[in-house]
Amino acid sequence: MLAYDPQLAVAALRQADRRLGRLIDRAGPFTLQPKKMETPFLALLRAIVNQQLSGKAAATIHGRVLELLPARPTPEALLSLPDEQLRAAGMSRAKVASVKDLAAKTLDGTVPTLARLRRMSDEEIVSRLVQVRGIGVWSVEMLLIFRLGRPDVLPVTDLGVRKGYMLTFGAKEMPAAAELLRRGERWRPYRSVASWYLWRALDLQKSNGNGAPGLG
Repeated sequence: MLAYDPQLAVAALRQADRRLGRLIDRAGPFTLQPKKMETPFLALLRAIVNQQLSGKAAATIHGRVLELLPARPTPEALLSLPDEQLRAAGMSRAKVASVKDLAAKTLDGTVPTLARLRRMSDEEIVSRLVQVRGIGVWSVEMLLIFRLGRPDVLPVTDLGVRKGYMLTFGAKEMPAAAELLRRGERWRPYRSVASWYLWRALDLQKSNGNGAPGLG
């Protein structure tokens, strides 16, 4: 469930930034629906397994890992697995170390419960979860947007957001983080929605061929 009113967010963005408003007009309604998150442990396990893999390969390896665990996967069960079994499922040594660290940090409370997570600020969540090996700021930002439905997240290092910004605002090259943050001040407190529309700018480009989406 979104933690904000999407119609109110879109209206506020139109008023705050005319150029972004043109993108909104072309891209259409805001349709993001956060995916259900059973536990932070399972969500982060998937995030680690999926890193640097295509969708199909990631799904296959993630499925193999879950087959090694009980029907209700737990950190304890993952920690009990020999590294060789996880490696045989297709995980790299680095990812095996990361998921084992995730399990340990879930058990010691570094990774909060879902109920606790929902009460924490974005900054608190980032600070806690990046303590897990293999989980960086970008991974937490994706969780905030697509799992927790938080309204004001701007992933300035995301390639799609940067490319979408370049197309939308007619830049000759992708923006540095500082430039995105400056423009993003106009989009508060709905920078997640603005980011979603910047991703849609790439979809528009693909549907129109190789040219820019013609946002003016």
